[in-house]
Amino acid sequence: MSATSAMSHTSIAPLGPEQEEEEESETHMSILWYAGQLAITYYDTADCTVYFMPEIPDNEELKLLQTVIGELNPQSIVTSAKQNQNIAKFLTNLKATAGDKDTGKPEIVLFPNVDFGLEVSKQRILSRQFPFIPSHMTATEKILYLSSIIPFESPLMVQTLGGLLKFLDRRRVGVEFEDSSIAVPILAIKKFLLTDTVNMDQDTYSALQIFRSDIHPSVYKMSSGLKEGFSLYGILNRCRLKWGEKLLKLWLTRPTRNLTELNKRLDVINFFVMAQNHETVLTLQNCLKNIKNVSLILKRMTLSNTKVSDWQALYKTAYNAVCLRNTCRSLPNNIELFQIISRVFTDDLHYIANLISKVVDFEGSISEDHFTIRPNIDASVDEKRRKLMGLPDFLTGVAQQELECLDNDIPSCCVTYMPLIGFLLSIPRLPDMVNESDFIIEGLDFMFLSDDKLHYRSARTKELDSLLGDLYCEIRDQETLIMHQLQTKILEKSEVLNSVIEYTAHLDVLLALAAMARENAYCRPRFMHRQGFHIKGGRHPLMELCAKTFVANPVNSGDTTRRIKIITGPNSSGKSVYLKQVGLIVFMALIGSYVPAVEAEIGLIDGIYTRIHSRESVSVGLSTFMIDLNQTAKAVNNATERSLVLIDEFGKGANTLDGLALLAAVLRYWLRQGTQCPQVYVSTNFHSLMQLDLLPDTPLLECLTMDTHQDGDELIFFYQIKQGMSTVSHAANIAALAGMPAKILERGIEVSELIRNGKPIKRLHDPLRGVRMEKCKSVVEKFLCLDLDDPHVDLEEFMSKEMPSVASVL
Repeated sequence: MSATSAMSHTSIAPLGPEQEEEEESETHMSILWYAGQLAITYYDTADCTVYFMPEIPDNEELKLLQTVIGELNPQSIVTSAKQNQNIAKFLTNLKATAGDKDTGKPEIVLFPNVDFGLEVSKQRILSRQFPFIPSHMTATEKILYLSSIIPFESPLMVQTLGGLLKFLDRRRVGVEFEDSSIAVPILAIKKFLLTDTVNMDQDTYSALQIFRSDIHPSVYKMSSGLKEGFSLYGILNRCRLKWGEKLLKLWLTRPTRNLTELNKRLDVINFFVMAQNHETVLTLQNCLKNIKNVSLILKRMTLSNTKVSDWQALYKTAYNAVCLRNTCRSLPNNIELFQIISRVFTDDLHYIANLISKVVDFEGSISEDHFTIRPNIDASVDEKRRKLMGLPDFLTGVAQQELECLDNDIPSCCVTYMPLIGFLLSIPRLPDMVNESDFIIEGLDFMFLSDDKLHYRSARTKELDSLLGDLYCEIRDQETLIMHQLQTKILEKSEVLNSVIEYTAHLDVLLALAAMARENAYCRPRFMHRQGFHIKGGRHPLMELCAKTFVANPVNSGDTTRRIKIITGPNSSGKSVYLKQVGLIVFMALIGSYVPAVEAEIGLIDGIYTRIHSRESVSVGLSTFMIDLNQTAKAVNNATERSLVLIDEFGKGANTLDGLALLAAVLRYWLRQGTQCPQVYVSTNFHSLMQLDLLPDTPLLECLTMDTHQDGDELIFFYQIKQGMSTVSHAANIAALAGMPAKILERGIEVSELIRNGKPIKRLHDPLRGVRMEKCKSVVEKFLCLDLDDPHVDLEEFMSKEMPSVASVL
């Protein structure tokens, strides 16, 4: 019998709402830095997994450590109290204090250096009981098993892991209210690496609108009061699984230059976007929606706190994971993800599903609201159930015998069974039974009054207690024992369930990216080993969803030529959209996604740096020009020949000459680097940048402009990039489109012409100016004469009376 047919006859009731709730996850990190080597381990409460990073070089600035902390956002960081001065200073600046717990800073926990000793740490690891290690293994086999997972040849990493285990046990993370004999659950130990990651700061993520937080309309429903707004993450997130969403966010926060990994993702998307594979996509999606968060279930199993809905979810997950495996085995084996799922989704899933199906009585468990086993699993339970089922008829006969022995005044009686109490004789309360003394009946022991019925023990009920015992509790105890045995067997196979979570997340994300690519006609990017970008028909992925029509534009830059682009054109002509379009297309390619273009060849880069205004950057209280300088300085200091730099209208808020001089200096700095300069895209309204020959004539430089056409007084935008340089700002036309009054526009044009021709600007003749000034002076004098300390002075009345006259004058 096949795996599918073997499991297809078990009926599953709908999951309760409690199964879908998600627990808020925490991350606790352990770090050590010694002689330029950094080691990191951390524990994620979401999946009860310990992650480790082998020793890796990190300089005294600890930039790598800062990157990891920024990505993981740990609640606490544990390290040795004996530290190098550099990392001690780093942690001092990082830690949270009593007054700023809400700032998101981690708590710094210092342990004595002895707790990070190498031998102590090894012993702490080897002596721990991990549920994923088969219980039948000997001590030697356990050491060999752990050695295949943990690189004990990396002493600094082993020490951080030892310190982390010490911290978890001391804080009792996740098991604070459990019995002291229950250890912090660790369901897996996995490796993580930060390699080939493209450098991007938060300003770039904000400027390109990759993530965007908006206030949720129902703030009380969310702990943070925020929801994802209109962003790249928002439109790409078609994931059906919570851990799929988490992985997509991880890919977005960690774009990669790893060409092998990128092509693996693109191969899967390429398969899913093909029309002939649509049925396969639907099959995979139907299976995915039944995969549940087994990490939480396994955690509850280690705490012996498994719910009825957990068994349902675990069965559904194992069953549908087998279906996913069988589907992937029929797909092309040249796609690695399908190969991995076919291999790592082992027959252990079939074993788990069959075991649960054979043991757990889902219908009985739901009706009884506790774990119930099927018939023929345990003979003693079956016998006790048989006795319980026959009790009603038997007890009816016993009640008839009891009634014959009672007074004729008692019309009826019954014998009932109550768990934990036993068998009782129940008779209705007679009208003359008022006080407790009236409840006494010879030969019966009064127990209690409930629902106007008197309950007694008789000789026969006592005999039933001794013969039949507490059947209900005995059945529950035996079923609980069987449940523990079942949990133990499943926990020993937990490795395959962790693999299911890991690879269904990958499958979920790639199906989501494929859906977006198919619906919006995205293309597969091709990666070049040389520098530059060649994009045909490129589109802004967000803007094209908002605009009724969107004009596609090419992107072309070379390896040794046209590395710096200067883009001019009037405001609202599309310069900023074009810059963001370039950045987003390149970024999407670097997460392994299809891109909004007809064709795309992308050179791998090591960083994206921007100087583009966003709502967040404008509201921080700094001047616009200070933000310009800060963000541009990051690009100047960090960008390499493998970087992409996007600068939008540098110099806003500064004196024109100062802004122009600084922009020219920055561009000349990069031009002097020759072919080692980054790929730079600059939009500017400083037309004199080229008119005054402030930049050298070099093939590295290319001038582009946004195409417009002046039709009389009307300015027509084509939103099309073309070769050349704009020499006119069209400021008056833009102001007219913004609704500026005609008189102001006329005066603006007049003043602009006077400045351009070097002529003096004369004040406009205003015959009523003297009269207005006298009225204003009169109001000021009246105000100065007010005694504001006088309680009888009504300031509001004065303002409402006098200020309208001033406003009419002005």
